[in-house]
Amino acid sequence: MEMKILKNEKSELEIEFDSLTIVELLRVYLTKDSGVSFVAWKREHYTDNPILKLETKGKTAKKALDDAISLIVKELGSLEEDFKKLK
Repeated sequence: MEMKILKNEKSELEIEFDSLTIVELLRVYLTKDSGVSFVAWKREHYTDNPILKLETKGKTAKKALDDAISLIVKELGSLEEDFKKLK
């Protein structure tokens, strides 16, 4: 996965990703964070890479993104364990 940081400030991030799936997953998890005041993604044209925009209050944007990624990894690990139990 490739990503390009377009804006990196204390309470604001803009990151271009090469995967719409990852951007939407991050958006969903960041929406659950009370320290996030705004999160959305956009793309100018359907052939362009999506850009995730994140604004926070009370925590840094990098911390909010890190928290969301940690939660995703934790929940995917739990899902993987549940799946293995089915075999």
